[in-house]
Amino acid sequence: MTARALAPELIDRADDFIVINKPAGLLVHPADSSPDEWTLVDWLKEKFPEVADVGDDPTVRPGIVHRLDRDASGLLVVALTQPSFEHLKNQFQSREIEKEYLVLVHGRVERDFGEITLPISRAAHGGRMAAHAIGTADANEAHTEFSVERRFTNATLLRVRIHTGRTHQIRVHLFSMQHPVVGDELYTAKKIGKAFPVAPRLFLHAARLAFTDTQGVRRDYAAPLPPVLSEYLLQLKAVI
Repeated sequence: MTARALAPELIDRADDFIVINKPAGLLVHPADSSPDEWTLVDWLKEKFPEVADVGDDPTVRPGIVHRLDRDASGLLVVALTQPSFEHLKNQFQSREIEKEYLVLVHGRVERDFGEITLPISRAAHGGRMAAHAIGTADANEAHTEFSVERRFTNATLLRVRIHTGRTHQIRVHLFSMQHPVVGDELYTAKKIGKAFPVAPRLFLHAARLAFTDTQGVRRDYAAPLPPVLSEYLLQLKAVI
C-alpha cells in the first residue's frame, strides 16, 4: 500500500479543530529524508484548505499541534484556526491534555503500575534517542507512566500515559526498562525469542485523547486497537 493510499479516519469535526485516527505508515509531516512522500499534511491541505495558514510553521506543519511516529497509529487533534492552535498548544505546554497509548512490550512487566522519569536526548548516531541518568546535562525532562492491561507469555500489554512529548519517548523509556516495544526495529533487544510471533507492525497505538476546546468543553476521545493488532494478540498465550 502506498503512503497516498493511507488516509486517516475522521473521528470528529468542530468549527476550529478535527480529531483523526492516523493509520500506521503515514508520516505526519515532510521529513528531510523523504521530502516528496505523501503525508498527513498533504491530506489536510486537500480536505481542509483553511488549515494552510494555521500554526507556528504552517508551510511545513499546518495545524499540527502534536505528532505520532510514522509506524504508530491512533488519535491526533489538528487545529483549523490560529486561536484553536494557540489554545491547544498552551494545553500541551501546561500538560493539561491527556494522552494514553496501548503498547505491547517484550517480556513480563512485574509491576502493575510504574513511572519512568529518565531524561532523553538525541543519540550520537543512528537516528535514535537515548535515555540518561537523572541530572544528565543537555538531556530533556521526560515523564512516562504505565499500568499493566494484560500479561502474556513473554509479553505484556501496557496502557501508557505520557506527561511530556519527547521524540520516541515511549519507545525509549520502555527500552530503557529492557522491555522494548514489540515490532520496534529501532529500539530492540539483541536477543528476542525466535518462537515469538513476528509482529505485523510497531505495537504502539494512541488509544485515548482528552482536551478542552475553545468553548471550555472537555472533549474525550477513544480509538480501539486496529484489527491487525487485536488479531495479533490472539496469537499470544495469556497469563492469568
